[in-house]
Amino acid sequence: MNKRIFKNQTSPNGDIPFYKIGTFGKKADSFISKKLYEKYKVKYPYPKIGDLLISASGSIGRIIEYKGKKAYFQDSNIVWLSHNSKLLNIYLKQYYQRINWNNIEGTTIKRLYNKDILTTHISVPNIKEQKRIGNLLNLVDNLLVLQKRKYEELKLIKKFLLQNMFADNAFYPNLRFKGFVYKWKQYKLNDLGYTFSGLSGKSKKDFGHGKAQYVTYMNVFSNPIANLEMTEHIEIDNKQNSVKYNDIFFTTSSETPEEVGMSSIWLGKETNTYLNSFCFGFRLTKRIDSYYIAFMLRSPSFRRKMMVLAQGISRFNISKNKVMNIKILLPKISEQKRVGITIKKVDNTVKLQVKFINKIKKFRKFLLQNMFI
Repeated sequence: MNKRIFKNQTSPNGDIPFYKIGTFGKKADSFISKKLYEKYKVKYPYPKIGDLLISASGSIGRIIEYKGKKAYFQDSNIVWLSHNSKLLNIYLKQYYQRINWNNIEGTTIKRLYNKDILTTHISVPNIKEQKRIGNLLNLVDNLLVLQKRKYEELKLIKKFLLQNMFADNAFYPNLRFKGFVYKWKQYKLNDLGYTFSGLSGKSKKDFGHGKAQYVTYMNVFSNPIANLEMTEHIEIDNKQNSVKYNDIFFTTSSETPEEVGMSSIWLGKETNTYLNSFCFGFRLTKRIDSYYIAFMLRSPSFRRKMMVLAQGISRFNISKNKVMNIKILLPKISEQKRVGITIKKVDNTVKLQVKFINKIKKFRKFLLQNMFI
């Protein structure tokens, strides 16, 4: 480990970043002088390029490869293994992923000691095989990083479209398809349909059995288009309001105003389906494109209007009557379809990217489980 650095030797700004356990792998918030760094680097232990720095407290077992950047690390909380030429770091890095550091002594530990690292048994093949295994898993790791970066870029594209393809107070959107020039029309949600309640009078014992199904709260909260897989079974009576194709759902309560009143649209054609009791439904009576309304209700401009209505202290709630008085702008149905399908395609691409990332993770897990003894 590095030589101990005392608090009076650090500053909020400076030449050399000093990583404590809380900033390990993140952005440093403390610095030491270049003079002290050069002195300690020569006089005391310092990692070589390729050495694997390990967090010994906090989130135990986090690994960062040292790549040569000027930096200094908190003693005892951030350590590395100095080893001989019989062991390659590219192999060791992957082997570390298999070790459950938190349960290394049979019970959950709060910190990792030198003996925990040094007495941990690892199986080591010859150099050639170490290199092959390490390179393959490193390739998968790099692929995972690239695909996660692509996922973040796709989310930014979707966010940009949600911000710019829906008109707000100006009656014209910032981003528009060629050939559409007219002013959008304003409506209250009340002008477009009517509300209905979710499940009522149901206790916990009523859930988990029966032939009917209900759309869960998290389903509405998480998906602009409600997910058939996120429904649960229930024993129901015929006094409840079943949902229909193209119904819109709103959550009525949340712990933060930013999350209250989230919406989704139901495009399933299944019968005997109902809505969670912490949501209310909105049934359209005017022709509106399904994808357009689904994403418009998730746009930043609409969400701002919804958050204004959130009331509460420890938990926030909305009144469906006030929600129905929110004003929105609609283009003609032809433009609605263009906007809706465009954002839907991007949304589908985001979801496919998540699935692809999960497949890579599963493949990586398979390799870790089967390429080592």
